[in-house]
Amino acid sequence: MAHGEPYHRTHKARLYPSPTQIWALDRQGHTARAVWNLLHEWYTCRDGGIARRPCISEIDQQLRDARANPLHGWEFLSELPAQATQQILRHYLGAWNRYFSRVSEPPTVKKRSVHMAVDIPQASALRIARLSRHCGEVNIPLIGRVRFRWTRSLPGISRGCLGRITGARLVKEPLGWHVCFRVERSALVVLKEIGPPVGVDRGVVHTMALSTGEMLDMPSLLSPGEQRRLRGLEAKAARQQLAYKQHRSHDPCAIISRRQRRTYEQIAAIRARQARRRADWLHKATTDLTKSHGVVVVEDLRVRNLTHSARGTIERPGSNVRAKAGLNRSILAMAWGKAGELLAYKCSAQGGVLVRVDPRNSSIECARCGHTAPTNRLSQSRFRCMACRHVANADTNAARVLLARGLTARSGATPGCGGTAREARTIVPHREPLLATPSL
Repeated sequence: MAHGEPYHRTHKARLYPSPTQIWALDRQGHTARAVWNLLHEWYTCRDGGIARRPCISEIDQQLRDARANPLHGWEFLSELPAQATQQILRHYLGAWNRYFSRVSEPPTVKKRSVHMAVDIPQASALRIARLSRHCGEVNIPLIGRVRFRWTRSLPGISRGCLGRITGARLVKEPLGWHVCFRVERSALVVLKEIGPPVGVDRGVVHTMALSTGEMLDMPSLLSPGEQRRLRGLEAKAARQQLAYKQHRSHDPCAIISRRQRRTYEQIAAIRARQARRRADWLHKATTDLTKSHGVVVVEDLRVRNLTHSARGTIERPGSNVRAKAGLNRSILAMAWGKAGELLAYKCSAQGGVLVRVDPRNSSIECARCGHTAPTNRLSQSRFRCMACRHVANADTNAARVLLARGLTARSGATPGCGGTAREARTIVPHREPLLATPSL
């Protein structure tokens, strides 16, 4: 057993600030958004006629002077800690670097409706302490001590938890303020017997169907009462939106009412709770999957293309728009893309391999003889090969076809041989043998 390369993770915990602290956190969040918008206006005003774009040192000095000696009406800049202000400048310049590298779109103005965030880059300012089994306390600059939900061990505080905390970030979500701890840990190289390979087929009926015949089904994310409340709030929001449009036709300067904004906030809170439960189930399912199998084969899906609207254009309107919209909602509810992302980094962390294969005809190809025909798929759940009369569950058969393609691709066989050796992309682990953190 020896120490491996360090890896970085983020642990998010819910904060429980007092009403006064909530008000102060909201002020800091709005100030951070205002600083970003000021930076964007200053950095892009070259298009408005100034001679040159300001250099980084000049912007940094101006931010320092604005906080130390604010002009009349700009005293709110001092409500944001100096380190958080510098981080905004760093993130803004990083956004431009990503744009120049053709990785993302250029930075834009942040609206008031976006989620607010404040950085705490220095870990020494946090002074984390554990108060009880499920409660901890963290220090936030210019706010004070704030309690948070303790859900897992943190390095430097919990006994036997290796690593260190390098900083934190405060994020406001529909469920309230959260703190995201940046954790750096040294992985331990542990020799471990890797399990057998497995193929995974993602679907809308079964979230993940394994080649072993096991079905991983996502449970209901909302209780019946929460579903009724969500439907009622959505109907209420639709009525309020209709009234707002009628009022806006008479007064173009009209804005939405506080009641309508409160309705939207309540809907967002229920949706956020649903998304949190979905992410929790996906994390648990993918962790068990990567710990039990050394090679995981999945489809190389383009989820964005699959969920593209079929509405079409005015000249060429689409067909079966409502049916396609329902299918898109089902695909997004199963979080195919999120499951693929979790499997990618967890296979690497566990020392396994993730293989992405071509998904074409995987649902109509026989896993036993390789015969491919649309008539093989009798229904959504039944598969029967017209050549060898092989009968199986349709999702399980597709998972076995994916597994055969992935193993053939890893063996180096010629792509296209027998219909099971299509081109595949393999994600190998960064460290070998298996890397795993010590048990807590």
